[in-house]
Amino acid sequence: MSTVITPPPQTLVPVLGSDAAFPVGRIFCVGRNYAAHAREMGHDPDREPPFFFAKWADAVVPDGSTIPYPAATRDLHHEIELVVAIGVGGTDIAADRALGHVWGYGVGLDMTRRDLQAEAKKLARPWTMAKSFDQSAPLSALRPVAEIGHPSAGAIWLKINGETRQSGDLADQIWPVPEIIAHLSRLVALRPGDLIMTGTPDGVGPVKPGDRLEGHVDGVGALMVTYR
Repeated sequence: MSTVITPPPQTLVPVLGSDAAFPVGRIFCVGRNYAAHAREMGHDPDREPPFFFAKWADAVVPDGSTIPYPAATRDLHHEIELVVAIGVGGTDIAADRALGHVWGYGVGLDMTRRDLQAEAKKLARPWTMAKSFDQSAPLSALRPVAEIGHPSAGAIWLKINGETRQSGDLADQIWPVPEIIAHLSRLVALRPGDLIMTGTPDGVGPVKPGDRLEGHVDGVGALMVTYR
């Protein structure tokens, strides 16, 4: 069957040290998965089950990019995150089997138009335009589980222009990766190619034109982008 328009290009993320690429299907994001960040956003981390929002696959921006400051905001914020790449799909996945569905990991930024998010919260409206906008998901090259295993502890940090803004440890996640996958797979059928952004430690804050962002997750990799 022919198409009436040219199909959009497939979003591909490079695999570090290889000519291979990981094709991205959907991007799911976990909200408030570090206790200190939940508190800095005015919430009680001991009372909330995990919740999810999404970004478009074509919001991915490669490592090393220079990104235009996004439209419709005066308060762009950084959120550094461990990213999980799903290699085997499934539904109602048990937590003790969940890691078998992971292909690999990367370092990502959940860029957020915080002023739009604050307005949406005030009006009890969806966050979509605050979270899923053009170039809102900078992402490092991915590394396979076969190479690095499954990181469950280790430093995660973000620097802006060489100054540390966020610093935490993967061990501080309220919902570790197996439980995230288990919860999410009860809500949607996970597919190969899905990415899961697993939440950010505290210290989120504004990004301005000219800022250079450097992110890092121990045992996984690094990410750098610049805003203009």
